[in-house]
Amino acid sequence: MSDRLTVEARSARFGAAEGDGIVRCDACPVLCRIRPGRAGACSRYANEDGHLIRTDPAVVLARTVDEGGRVAEFAGAEWDGKLLDPSRAFVTGIGAGTTYPDYKPAPFIVAAEHAGVDTVTVVTEGIFSYCGVKVKIDTDRHLGPETAPVRAKGEQVGHVTTAEYGSQMLSLGGVRHLTGGSKREGTATCETLLTLCAGGEVELTIDGGHSVRVAANQPPVVEGTPERRMRVGCGSATVGIFAKQWLGHADEVIVVDDHITGVLTEHQAGKVLGMRPAGLRVRGRRSTPGRYFQVASPGLGWGGTDITDPLSIVERVDPAIAWPGLRLLMTSTTGDHAAWYVLDEALRPVEAEMPRAIRAVVDRIGENCEPSLCNVLFMAGAGGSLRAGVTENPVLLTRSVAAGETKVTLGGAPAYLWPGGGITVMADVTRMPKGSFGYVPTPALVAPIEFTLPRTLYERLGGHMEDVVRVEDVLRSLGPSLRVDHWADRNPWPFAP
Repeated sequence: MSDRLTVEARSARFGAAEGDGIVRCDACPVLCRIRPGRAGACSRYANEDGHLIRTDPAVVLARTVDEGGRVAEFAGAEWDGKLLDPSRAFVTGIGAGTTYPDYKPAPFIVAAEHAGVDTVTVVTEGIFSYCGVKVKIDTDRHLGPETAPVRAKGEQVGHVTTAEYGSQMLSLGGVRHLTGGSKREGTATCETLLTLCAGGEVELTIDGGHSVRVAANQPPVVEGTPERRMRVGCGSATVGIFAKQWLGHADEVIVVDDHITGVLTEHQAGKVLGMRPAGLRVRGRRSTPGRYFQVASPGLGWGGTDITDPLSIVERVDPAIAWPGLRLLMTSTTGDHAAWYVLDEALRPVEAEMPRAIRAVVDRIGENCEPSLCNVLFMAGAGGSLRAGVTENPVLLTRSVAAGETKVTLGGAPAYLWPGGGITVMADVTRMPKGSFGYVPTPALVAPIEFTLPRTLYERLGGHMEDVVRVEDVLRSLGPSLRVDHWADRNPWPFAP
């Protein structure tokens, strides 16, 4: 077993002893001088009897089922401290420690055999100044104008970015907010990112918009009201989906939507079904038949608009086309708002009780809406100095990752690699193990990252071959500082061909 895995060796690797039992931690640029029995500014490292130790356990993920479908003995039970089956173990970067400055080899360079192939997994925790989160919020509610500043505790931590189908999008963090503003801005940004990545809830306010509480895989809370449904589609799409189900039960249907409001009898769906024109003209800019833009301003009302009275978007009723008794349904794209009207002798819409057949279709709109949730994706650039902990020639690692020869995971979770230069990765935080993230007060986030590749390739890339250690020895050396979690079955196994 390599000496570098002993407590003393790892302590010397991460820090330097000074007088009076003080240890200087060089796991990050802050370079804390830690007295005996105390922890550093990030609480991740402490001085124990003159040795620098990692306060959090190192995390190994263990598969409960192997390639042959056999169930492992430790499945469904706590690990008893015995050596795990190396073929089912994946050493993550969680708790591994960092090796700042990064010319040092990564904390663990783990050798294992999988499916007859000798592999190497380079395991470390990255200090990411270039990082942030993308937050997808399933709601039609208007949160704020595009590019508007997003604030936490009064400090700008990001901005509203391009809306997607049924979702509002926020871009939070990034190096400019972490390091390019005031100390308060950097601290607020770091705290916001850390909370979101850990699955916690944060309250955000948007300039010119509204407040929203978000947490990964939880419904957003807009101005104190939890969202329930993500829209089934835009107004035009809703018309297209349900047109045939309205046929014979309504003479006109207007689906109110901030983006594209649909009018059934004008829409191609209504024409194909042979529906009679109803003569109701809605406000806004007509795009194509039955599709209208900008019928109202964005807001928290019907269909993500600012209206509370749906009739306010009906500009006029054409007496040459409409008729007394005309049956009109107005609904939103989620079915949360719906009203039924009948035109009187003066062709004025009068609200009436909604027929059962119409109510059934409105309810079906809601049934077809997916639950409204928030998704948090961690995004970071690993194209910098941490590559030196993998190989002495970092560009070879970058090229290998881009070519798909080297797999990148974050705490074992699959990472989406952005094309182009560098190593820019993105991962769903809900697929990463508990306790994956930390911070350093520079400020920056600390997150696990692992590079898995064939051993022969690692040697060709100029890897630190003298620091390669068998997985069995890594597991033994970690001993009581090891935490074993079950592998998340929805994550692909990094060693799979």
